Formats: sequence, structure tokens, C-alpha cells
Amino acid sequence: DVQLQASGGGLVQAGGSLRLSCGIIGFISDDYAIGWFRQAPGKEREWVSCLSSSDGSTYYRDSVKGRFTISSDNAKNTVYLQMNSVKPEDTAVYSCALTFRSSVCVVMDYWGKGTLVTVSS
Repeated sequence: DVQLQASGGGLVQAGGSLRLSCGIIGFISDDYAIGWFRQAPGKEREWVSCLSSSDGSTYYRDSVKGRFTISSDNAKNTVYLQMNSVKPEDTAVYSCALTFRSSVCVVMDYWGKGTLVTVSS
């Protein structure tokens, strides 16, 4: 079985930076997609960023392009989300998720518990 553990959330001022981590526990194949999702209070969950292990492709929703960066450290089985120039609208619970069924983050198989990011204005 695969378990995901997200961490790194907290309170940050607008314009600041934060790095989220997603630890992957358990066996994973070489071909998977892992992504970050977020859910703001009163809103539906939305996809933020995705990384494809097959070729290292990365994808971002438009609102975070140029500010967020997804990366992986295979030796540590950890995926990161570097959040720069954060805005109050980035406030949400951030979760990481993984799928073996596709190289893109559409239907995810495994979810980790979220970590809260609060951006103060």
C-alpha cells in the first residue's frame, strides 16, 4: 500500500514563501503522477500542480504559474511544492495525491492528509 504524508503548512505573510513536502511511504513504480491539490474554505478542491515521473513534466494551474514550483527528491521519496510570492487567495488546505494509472493528475489513487496554509494580507 502507498501512504502520503504532507507537511510544511503554516502562517505566512503575503509575498512570502513556504515549502510543502509530501513524503511517499510504500512501494511505487517508476511510472506515476503526483500532484498537489488545495481546498479553500467554502470552495471545492482544485488541482494546483502535477509532476509526471515518466519524463519529469510539470504542470501548473494558471493562478500559480511563475510562483509555485513542484519538484521531487527520489532518494528521499519526497515531492515538494515551493510556494513563492504567496497571496491571500492561496490560503487553503493543501493535499498531495498520487496515481499509477496516468501520467497526469486527473484521477488520483492515493491521498495524503492535508496541511493548512494561511496567507495573511
